[in-house]
Amino acid sequence: MATLSFILFSTAVNAQKTEADSISTTIQTVEIVGRKSKDYTSDYSFAATKIAMKNKDLPLTLNTVTKELINDRQAFRLGDVLKNVAGVSNTSFYNQYSIRGISQNEEGQIINGTRTRQYYFLQPMTPHIERVEVFKGPASITMSSVDPGGTINMVTKKPWANPRYEVSLSRGSFDSYRLSADLTGPLNKSKTLLYRLNAAHQDARSFRDNVKNNGLLLAPSISFIPNDKTSINVEMIYNEMNGNLDRGQPIFGAIAGKTDLKSTPISLNLGAPGDYFKTKDLTLMGSLAHHFNKNISFNASYMKQIWDEDTRETRTTNSFVPDINNNPISSLAMMQYLERIQHWSVDNINAYFNFTYKTGAFDHQTLLGYDSHIWEKKNGGKQDAARGFLMKDGTVTLSYNPANAALYQTMIYNGITLPKPNVNPFDLTSGALNHQGNDYSILNVINPLPTALTTTHATYIQHLLTWKKFKLLAGLRQEWFQDITNYKKAEESSFRNQKMLYRVGLTYSITENTNFYGTFLTGCQPQSNTISLMPATANFTGAISASLYKPLLSDLKEFGVKTKLFRKMDASFSVYEINQKNILVNANNPAEPDQLIQRGADRSRGFEAEITGYILPQWHVYAGYSYIDAKVLDDSNPALVGLAKENTSKNSFNLWTRYNFSKIQALKDFGIGAGLLYQSKKIPWYTRSFELPSYTTVDAAIYYSVPQTKLQLALNVNNIANTTYWVGAQNYLRLFSGAPRNYLFTATYKI
Repeated sequence: MATLSFILFSTAVNAQKTEADSISTTIQTVEIVGRKSKDYTSDYSFAATKIAMKNKDLPLTLNTVTKELINDRQAFRLGDVLKNVAGVSNTSFYNQYSIRGISQNEEGQIINGTRTRQYYFLQPMTPHIERVEVFKGPASITMSSVDPGGTINMVTKKPWANPRYEVSLSRGSFDSYRLSADLTGPLNKSKTLLYRLNAAHQDARSFRDNVKNNGLLLAPSISFIPNDKTSINVEMIYNEMNGNLDRGQPIFGAIAGKTDLKSTPISLNLGAPGDYFKTKDLTLMGSLAHHFNKNISFNASYMKQIWDEDTRETRTTNSFVPDINNNPISSLAMMQYLERIQHWSVDNINAYFNFTYKTGAFDHQTLLGYDSHIWEKKNGGKQDAARGFLMKDGTVTLSYNPANAALYQTMIYNGITLPKPNVNPFDLTSGALNHQGNDYSILNVINPLPTALTTTHATYIQHLLTWKKFKLLAGLRQEWFQDITNYKKAEESSFRNQKMLYRVGLTYSITENTNFYGTFLTGCQPQSNTISLMPATANFTGAISASLYKPLLSDLKEFGVKTKLFRKMDASFSVYEINQKNILVNANNPAEPDQLIQRGADRSRGFEAEITGYILPQWHVYAGYSYIDAKVLDDSNPALVGLAKENTSKNSFNLWTRYNFSKIQALKDFGIGAGLLYQSKKIPWYTRSFELPSYTTVDAAIYYSVPQTKLQLALNVNNIANTTYWVGAQNYLRLFSGAPRNYLFTATYKI
């Protein structure tokens, strides 16, 4: 059992600091067994460098939200988790975030250090998540094609050697029901074979009209640890989501320079009752760790993801209906109807050797690795659409040309003559009669969505040199990229490029608990990996590969300090600069909706501070502050140069704290929680003619452990003051409002 205990500790982050600190980081190379800590801190990251360095030794900013904080906040979706991280904010209702003022360019997130696809519109559920890690900056050495602002890594729960069973049932606002289960333990007497099963189901509506958020999650995993040298983990994640693509709240267009964000209810959604967004996602993962001896280890992992989408959607075209003279009618939203089917497949392979050795007074850890990321847009995808204007000859044209007004069919609205849209427009006037649905004249059957195959292959080397109080972390990564459009078709075309990336970081330990660090690293994203997520290119469905454009290049410079305050709380402070160039945006050419151009360059500078830990043994706190100065440095429109970046708050502050009344006999079974989130004002993506105001929301919770039972009760109330606010916007017709006051009551039974 001694050898088994050794490998268990060496592959998991243990809450007992004395034991964890005594284990050599050379052995901690992969996470096979579940973390047993019960607080808001996590000392290690396995994905950041693949050598499981302590977070305080990393020459970069890493923010972690553990399952304990996730549970205390009842954060069932990823967006609810990330609002706890300094410098990270939702920018829409989608699974889309801004990190340090840089909006995500990639679809999906990282799971266990491996990239997925297509988690864009509906945020993934979190009952199977052990912790969420946010690596700030382009962490490109050990991960493929990651975002310049930062990388969101979801670490799944792993099996435990001791049995534990937990079932939760929740009921909340907007007709929300949730059921989840977490079961784990050994499968044999020797405890060399362990299992874990996470499952969840949600049936929920929304404060938004015609929106639902239903989901099913199954996530079983098995760990096999036959001896102290070898460990294997196999897991599956099956997600079924049945919801709606909520495109946001429309408001009246500005009149005489004034914009009223409350000109329509925050609940107003232009989607139809029959719309839906259905996805099925199956992810299979396996990882192997083998230690040849105390100096050499080998790790390998594989992920297979299959993703299918079936969508019916009624939404605005991002414009108001023009009158016959081409002047927009500020109360009449131009509409379109879409039917889309997509099939995707993803394969990831990662393998690396880890060598530890000494030369004189220097300790070395050298990592040599290879990885590949392959995603295929499979045959059978299509997107049919009804949009544009009706012509007198019975055809449809996408745009209106007032010079040829006599060729268009017309209609009358409040005495105003306008070209007749293919899909009935939506009247934003209060009390207006609207018929939402696939109410169109002609459905344009567009050619099938082009098949595609995108591959990234990379080799990399990373070296950690330790000398006295210094740690130098350096790395090189060579990537080879290929994009094939119309894959396996007669008109197949291919595009290739390659890039060398590098990172160097230095950490100096002033004391045992205080480290200073500095880092510089670079990032690269081929454009075919970015076009379908960014709001400025979201309409792109063209058959010409976007990888023909220059890749998105980025770099990070950062300095910081990590320390302990009062020997109880972990604290980190950092200043940084992120640059990115070759930004791809939509040309906004009505005649060619798929036309793209490259904007130029952005720069984000800022300061971050984060504190987590115990003020008292029964009082836990997690807080962060972020200052972001993000600007446009170069643009095809010279008027934008020097202006603030879109959808970015300069100042933000987040706080969550929990206090358990364990020292007061009459209240020893109770606990309370409180949270605060502040975001300063920001401007929308597509227009600078209005801004979203700053806002502050306050949340609270009460916890109760029923005496002499295994039952725990929790009541979370969010936005207690019922503040009206908006987390982001694209233009007048797409504002993303925050939820009004809401509650969630949860009963959890643990064995």
